[in-house]
Amino acid sequence: MNSFNYTMLCDFYELTMGNGYLQSGMAGRISYFDLFFRRIPDNGGFAIACGLEQIIDYVEQLHFDEEDIEFLRTKGVFSEEFLSYLRDFKFTGDIWAVPEGTVIFPNEPIITVRAPAIEAQLIETYLLLCINHQTLIATKANRIVRAAQGRTVSEFGSRRAHGGDAAIYGARAAGIGGCDNTACTITEEKFGFKATGTMAHSWVQMFDTEYEAFAAYCKCYPDSTVLLVDTYNVLKSGIPNAIKAFDEVLKPLGKRPVGIRIDSGDITYLSKKAREMLDEAGYQDCKIIASNSLDEYLIRDMIFQGAKIDSFGVGERLITARSEPVFGGVYKLVAVEDSEGKVIPKIKISENVVKITNPHFKKVYRIYDKENHKAIADLLTIYNEKIDERKELLLFDPQYTWKKKKVTNFQARELLVPIFKEGRRVYEKPAFEDIVKYAKEEIDTLWDEITRFENPHNYDVDLSLRLWDVKDDLLNR
Repeated sequence: MNSFNYTMLCDFYELTMGNGYLQSGMAGRISYFDLFFRRIPDNGGFAIACGLEQIIDYVEQLHFDEEDIEFLRTKGVFSEEFLSYLRDFKFTGDIWAVPEGTVIFPNEPIITVRAPAIEAQLIETYLLLCINHQTLIATKANRIVRAAQGRTVSEFGSRRAHGGDAAIYGARAAGIGGCDNTACTITEEKFGFKATGTMAHSWVQMFDTEYEAFAAYCKCYPDSTVLLVDTYNVLKSGIPNAIKAFDEVLKPLGKRPVGIRIDSGDITYLSKKAREMLDEAGYQDCKIIASNSLDEYLIRDMIFQGAKIDSFGVGERLITARSEPVFGGVYKLVAVEDSEGKVIPKIKISENVVKITNPHFKKVYRIYDKENHKAIADLLTIYNEKIDERKELLLFDPQYTWKKKKVTNFQARELLVPIFKEGRRVYEKPAFEDIVKYAKEEIDTLWDEITRFENPHNYDVDLSLRLWDVKDDLLNR
């Protein structure tokens, strides 16, 4: 999006390891890293992959400026050989990734990197921060959108975001997650996600009376009038003055109001009373918009309690994913190549079982029921395995191997697609609106049991028998 050089946005140990690889003769060793996550935020049933476009931009611009090299020299720990190497540094490896908007699950690769050790290591931090942030926000946004049950949801969070990039890319991710529009103007300028907005309380306070503020706004924006009615008193002042402005300014122009917004108080109760007052005044088509620290649970409760709300503006609890603000993606070495190009699987072992990695260079297949195109399970295989859709497929739980399922009449789709080949981008970045459409289609492939908020069904991510054997052998050894 901008020309800022993010190459130095890396953990310092990426550089110390890079220097060490060079000194140890390991710099060019081809390595395979998987980026994946271990747990879905908010105990949800799925997540939505997001952030790939920014990773592509980063990799294409990857380079060290002379001032970067001079700064690293002052640290006193890097060899001149390494600093010289950085002058001509560029990414020359391969990257595969799931497209943005793909529904994803724990312990399966979202991104796989194959590159010389220094290159693969150096990009770790930026890849993680892009995926961890935007995937978190897209996933949270989708929970909120589902809670709204078809009502419009607007992203309102820029002023509470953790910095400029978090506001801009967070709004983009919210759109991919299903929000209808954003308050963040630059996000529309850069990505095409529609920006909207009307007035703040300060507009109302700027005038001598609330009515004058409303009347002036109606005159300025007769085709898109939305009035904020809670500056003083919603039912005694805000709604009556809004109706008066509609009658005296818009009606003579042959215009109708778009809506009113309530930003405080017992919004469920106020929306019911406001609906009665607007309907009685002849403005049955005037929509009621609610904002004020909303999330999926508050929205769900409002609707359950009969709130007369047509649209929700959601800010801080969306843009910060306040209920669980860490996505938890990790980047782990899964294989290396020997001098003859043979892939050697690697594994990380831990007494904490969830932290044991799935080794090897892998493919990720999503298995669909051919009759209803619902996703059945995901299957991780070794890179050179192929699934024959004509044959019965045996799926089994990689931890509780006695849990087995035979699948027939299925379709298998590879999720990871090539993004970079030998440092050159081979992937055409889709338009924002195409990503949004794809994300909706992805969610439609999920069973309802996976999309519920409480105790969602656990979606299976299984290992092929060959991959399971490799993992079991490494664990035993």
